[in-house]
Amino acid sequence: MRLDYPIMTGRLLLRPFQTSDLDDFYAYRSRPDVFRYLYGESVSREECAELLDELVKDNELTSEGQRLALAVHLPEAGRVIGSAVLKWRSESDRQGEIGYSLNPEFHGHGYATEAARKMLELGFEGLGLHRIVAECDPRNVPSWRLMERLGMRREAHFRELEIFKGEWGDLFVYALLEEEYERAQA
Repeated sequence: MRLDYPIMTGRLLLRPFQTSDLDDFYAYRSRPDVFRYLYGESVSREECAELLDELVKDNELTSEGQRLALAVHLPEAGRVIGSAVLKWRSESDRQGEIGYSLNPEFHGHGYATEAARKMLELGFEGLGLHRIVAECDPRNVPSWRLMERLGMRREAHFRELEIFKGEWGDLFVYALLEEEYERAQA
C-alpha cells in the first residue's frame, strides 16, 4: 500500500515523519508521563533523532511485518502532536495492529481518536485486512476507552503477563473485525 500524502482527517494531517520534525517529536518523546504505559523510557534528544531516522523510512506497507508510522500534524498548532501506527502482522491471515501516541499537551480533544480511526480505515479499506488489534496496559484508561470509541471490543485481559518496569503488568487486547468495521461505516 503506497499512499498519497498528506492524508487529511477532519482536523489533522497524517504524513510521513521528516527529520525536521525532531523538535516536535522530542517535545513528547522525552516526557516520562508519555512512557508510563509504554515499553522503554523517555529518550535523550540524540536517541530521539535516531528513532526519528527509522520512522522516516516507515511510510509505506508493501509486505507483512512492516509498519506504517505517520506523524500526526495539527495545522492550527503548526506542529506534529503525535504519531499513529499501522502494523501489517499477517498477509495470509489479513491481520493488523494499530497504535498511537500523543503529546499530553493535546490530550482531551479527540485527536488520537481521529488519527486512530484513519489508521483503521487504511487497514480495512487500504490493505483489505480482516482483523485489527490494539493493546494497552489496563491502567491506561484513556487508551482503552479510545479503543472502545472506535468500536473495538475487549478480547482479552492477560493478568501478570510480564515484568513491566519492575512489576508484574497486565495487558488488554482489543480487536475489530472487517465486518464490524463495515457495519459501523454503514
